Amino acid sequence: MDSSIEEAAAPPAGAEHTPPDAPPPAPPEAGGERAAVAPASLSPSRASDFMQCPLLYRFRVIDRLPERPSEAATRGTLVHAVLERLFDAPAGERTAPRAKALIPGQWDRLRESRPEVTELFADDPEGERLTRWLAEAERLVERWFTLEDPTRLEPAEREMFVETELDSGLRLRGIIDRVDVAPTGEVRIVDYKTGKAPRPEYTEGALFQMKFYALVVWRLKRVIPRRLQLVYLGSGDVLTYDPVLADLERVERKLHALWEAISQATETGNWRPRPTRLCGWCDHQAHCPEFGGTPPPYPLPVRAAESGAVAQGTMGAD
Repeated sequence: MDSSIEEAAAPPAGAEHTPPDAPPPAPPEAGGERAAVAPASLSPSRASDFMQCPLLYRFRVIDRLPERPSEAATRGTLVHAVLERLFDAPAGERTAPRAKALIPGQWDRLRESRPEVTELFADDPEGERLTRWLAEAERLVERWFTLEDPTRLEPAEREMFVETELDSGLRLRGIIDRVDVAPTGEVRIVDYKTGKAPRPEYTEGALFQMKFYALVVWRLKRVIPRRLQLVYLGSGDVLTYDPVLADLERVERKLHALWEAISQATETGNWRPRPTRLCGWCDHQAHCPEFGGTPPPYPLPVRAAESGAVAQGTMGAD
């Protein structure tokens, strides 16, 4: 990837631990709390949140409710950091033992940058769960070496922050795990997943994030990535897809439709919950009407909702 993308994609400090579409910090109010701000951009994760449950999107982006760290997500962050740092070594030294040796230092670094992750093992005084957790991170790192050979890779970018604005004004942002550029100029976008590969009927949803990134790269460079590659460390699978222009145009239309829905919900305060089996893992059940909870007061000004609409994220009759 050449310098024009590097200039457009300079990562903010701590980008690997900060949601790429988190609203910019607002000025503190008189009471010391920060004022809520309306969404200003869209990333793959937040787009997926809205498609999963509009109320979840509101809780994360507008209310910015705290969420407990999870062992799985934190282990994913740790493994990503190890795979990124491994490429600092010369090609011949990128071995599985070296990668595993990076884990303790990256875990220390993660605890320093995100002290809340220490809560995960607060009830583990003997360190037994932590030992098992770190061992699982080692297994995931080791499995990567059965799927790719880092001694033959020289990534053009790692943990690359990308951002572009569409003609409509919609701003897209994200962090790409790895970008490879062939000597012939073809671009491959790679993303590491520490979970298992989805069943075939769910691959389209898994590829949404990758097509999002491909759209951003295309808009930045007018180059369609040759390949999108998802590396599933949990199951040892590699999912690839070769996009064409029509794929990116479809994703752009979908994102415009999503942003229109998000903008309407932002203006009216009408954020409906969408119950699914994923609700069992949600941190916000106490605020969700589906579980008898009440959302916090809506912190943004609203315009009159259309007749029949229900504000504040409550569920109305369909």
